[in-house]
Amino acid sequence: MSIAPSLDFSAFQSPDREASVYEAIREDIISGRLPANARLIVADLAEQHGTSTNPVREALQQLRGEGFVTMAQNRGARVRPIDEDFIRDIYEIEVLIEPALTRWFVGIATDADIETLEALHAEMLRLNYSDPLRHTVLDTQFHHTMYERHYNRHAVDLWWKHREILRAISRRHRTSLGRQAAVMREHGEVIEAIKAHDEQAAAAIIARHVEGSGRHIIEQMRAARRTLPKDKVD
Repeated sequence: MSIAPSLDFSAFQSPDREASVYEAIREDIISGRLPANARLIVADLAEQHGTSTNPVREALQQLRGEGFVTMAQNRGARVRPIDEDFIRDIYEIEVLIEPALTRWFVGIATDADIETLEALHAEMLRLNYSDPLRHTVLDTQFHHTMYERHYNRHAVDLWWKHREILRAISRRHRTSLGRQAAVMREHGEVIEAIKAHDEQAAAAIIARHVEGSGRHIIEQMRAARRTLPKDKVD
């Protein structure tokens, strides 16, 4: 199955590949190599990554827009803590955006759209999370199929930005068997709601789907924190 050309799926390549400055800094923030509130000095980062200062400045501006970096006068750029509040803020916004996008899609969904969703769902069921990277691509394509034609491009762009952030963070944590089963069940339920032309049911399922994913990331963050030595826990 082909991947929709309007999305940039380069971020789903293996993490071993050569990363851009933006991706490298973002990865250092998510992994904790750049700790919360650490000052981000452009010249130092440029030297570290073997580049000029312009790509670093562009990367920091992009990371600022995504919420990973804060900038204040006379304080420069600093790392925002990747904590439960950060995740909560993102998924609560998505709980508002994605159901609205879904309601609109139900009204315009074609037989071809439904066939695409069913094929993507079937492939995810077949893989059963045995290939997490491939699952992520298929899952993103599933939602992109529903949102790509929406007239509100700002909403679609915000969905994509937030999805990228959550994807990057969730890659650091294991997806529980319970959450895996819930994702597959919810995908099947939303397909049935779309086929029934039930906008409200589809929107409610997607809201539950998004909130469940956000809460799962927070639960995994808490579990990881409990396993840290006491001197590593703030």
